[in-house]
Amino acid sequence: MDKGDEYTQIIKQAASKLGFDYCGIAKAVILTEDASRLESWLNKGMHGTMQYMENHFDMRIDPTKLVPGAKSVITLLLNYFPSQQQNEAVPKIARYAFGKDYHEVIREKLKCFLSDIKSSIGEVNGRGFVDSAPVLERSWAQRTGLGWIGKNGNLINKNSGSYFFIATLVVDLELAYDDPYTKDYCGSCTRCIDHCPTDAILPDKVIDGSKCISYFTIELKNALIPDKMKGLFDNWMFGCDTCQEVCPWNRFSKPTTEINFTPIPAILNFTKNDWEELTEENFKLVFKNSPLKRSKFNGIKRNLHFIKQ
Repeated sequence: MDKGDEYTQIIKQAASKLGFDYCGIAKAVILTEDASRLESWLNKGMHGTMQYMENHFDMRIDPTKLVPGAKSVITLLLNYFPSQQQNEAVPKIARYAFGKDYHEVIREKLKCFLSDIKSSIGEVNGRGFVDSAPVLERSWAQRTGLGWIGKNGNLINKNSGSYFFIATLVVDLELAYDDPYTKDYCGSCTRCIDHCPTDAILPDKVIDGSKCISYFTIELKNALIPDKMKGLFDNWMFGCDTCQEVCPWNRFSKPTTEINFTPIPAILNFTKNDWEELTEENFKLVFKNSPLKRSKFNGIKRNLHFIKQ
């Protein structure tokens, strides 16, 4: 066994020990095709007011801009599908936000992951990312053989569906590389396109982010939701899972074993009246470790008011 194979085995064992469900590795290269698609998407204004999407374009497509001397991109998947679902008729919240903020959970795991790698292999220059830097996570996940990008823009794993967080570790190690995922099992299915409440899913796997419910309820800061969207939110107060709920591949989703993603009781049970009566002080207390804090108290109140209309 050469060093690359040996190191790869060590890395995949470390990922499994930390609770990651999948680990794939690809050679660090410039993502030329992705660069073209991203540039076209930005030029069409599909990022809405998410100006940060325009920043650090070179870093998004070239991992060596993130880690000098980068040779490998390690992609990790962590299942978040909850064992419990929300009660009927309550304001709906995307499943990824049921438990503790995934940024905090995965950031700690990545820190331990890199530490374990260094302990086993020696000095390694690397950086871990989880939705916090200009990294095209889904493209790397496909390149590392973990699944294909579906018509709804999500990474889909044939055995487990799409309810996964994606994390990335870029390192300056030569490793054994997984084959990219070249098949697309969406076929002629268009359920996600047909069921999207705001018609944000376009043909050719293009998502108009400026029309997505997640954009309006989370990313749109300090602004009112446009009146033209009234009646289209299907009771989604924070994020949206519609395209995942109707995806046939998610029949294979299994409940997560990550204790940090245990649903907050309030998210499962709060009625509209409970949300309306919630004070800012109690919001900060109940949701201090929740992704809901991204919208802040005023944003949640705005969203609640909008879906009531």
